[in-house]
Amino acid sequence: MATRPKKQVSVINACLLAGRILIENGSEMTRVIDTMQRIAHNAGIDSAQMFVTVTGIVVSLDDTPNAQVTSIERRTIDLGKVARVNELSREFAEQKLSLGMLIKRLQRIDNDIHTFPFWIRLFAASLLSAVLLIVFTQDYIDAPTGFVIGGIGYSVFYFFNRQFKVQFLSEFVASLTIGILAAIAVRVHLGVYIDNIIIGSIMPLVPGVPITNAVRDLVSGNLISGPARAVEALLSSVAIGSAIVCVLHFV
Repeated sequence: MATRPKKQVSVINACLLAGRILIENGSEMTRVIDTMQRIAHNAGIDSAQMFVTVTGIVVSLDDTPNAQVTSIERRTIDLGKVARVNELSREFAEQKLSLGMLIKRLQRIDNDIHTFPFWIRLFAASLLSAVLLIVFTQDYIDAPTGFVIGGIGYSVFYFFNRQFKVQFLSEFVASLTIGILAAIAVRVHLGVYIDNIIIGSIMPLVPGVPITNAVRDLVSGNLISGPARAVEALLSSVAIGSAIVCVLHFV
């Protein structure tokens, strides 16, 4: 009987840790709940009750007197960590990992701050700007300008967000920079169409994953997380759009 409560605590800890990592790194709620339930089920616990939102997770077991809670303090996009948690869940289901090993591997993922080097992310943002400029506008002339300005805009967002940790303000400043640089590029004849340059350059800042997750949460019936993520995506869109409107108003 002494080992049973210890196992229950370990199951709760594993579920909370896996769920927190998934939410913090951009997973939709359906995946979070499914992964947590699978971990509990594969650990031999069929009575796990879970309540998940974008700001916190509550997990309880029928045989335990108290629920356990963890808060979500940050949210970013790192689908690599999401994939790694899902892989661990599958390995645990196949009994390739013990419960203790699962928790240790989850802690390793949580503490792992390694990501793509900045120069790779910068190149990807620049390339995305140029490619989507062509896709959306059928304009090849401004693609090189969009490549450069998109990279500069992403750099401003990246460093400003690291310094102040206010995403909406960072998106506003980065979009303002993009709009000003696009206007300057057209004035000095390094670009032709300011609208096309702006459209391509802001694409790395557009909250595509939050919008997608908001729709998926709403469709799956998560009427708390869905609207919350939709509001978050809307605020990002307003920050980007407001900056561009400010620039175009004075051009």
